[in-house]
Amino acid sequence: LITIADNSGNVLVWASAGKAGFKGSKKSTPFAATVAAEQAGREAVAMGVRKILVRVQGPGSGRESAIQALAAAGLTIRSIQDVTPLPHNGCRPPKKRRV
Repeated sequence: LITIADNSGNVLVWASAGKAGFKGSKKSTPFAATVAAEQAGREAVAMGVRKILVRVQGPGSGRESAIQALAAAGLTIRSIQDVTPLPHNGCRPPKKRRV
């Protein structure tokens, strides 16, 4: 899921692998992330966006390819930040199996 917002946080453009025409397990491929990022980048450039700050969240196979696609679409990347939430010892794990 790729969202391009202005400095106030208002969403200008969004794109996803499903919106780009991929179905099922094909949505989680790096190629699908690339196509979605290219689509969002083209729409953002058409709206006059030139420079972006990239924030990536979560592990995934398409992180790097999506960033490269945004740069290839004509957007200048000023910074890349990882905003993946980290648990401070979060949820209790399930009980261990006793066989």
